[in-house]
Amino acid sequence: MEDAAGIGWIAAIIIGGLAGWLAEMFMKSNMGVLMNIILGIVGAAVANLLLGLIGVSLGGWIGYLIAGFIGACILIAIGRAIKR
Repeated sequence: MEDAAGIGWIAAIIIGGLAGWLAEMFMKSNMGVLMNIILGIVGAAVANLLLGLIGVSLGGWIGYLIAGFIGACILIAIGRAIKR
């Protein structure tokens, strides 16, 4: 079974974790591995939804990584704003 980005579940977890970790480094946040994976995967879904609204479509594992990074950064920023 494959997800909407055209990659398998195992790849989604690995790429999501990488995207979450990159966002964590970029945003200077401090979270665990599980949270990085969750942020990367959920971030990719959020970013693909937002990019879809303006007509941009990212496909494959590189597109998933980029979308995951963008989305995870957005989610980290939202989390910081809520904590304040």
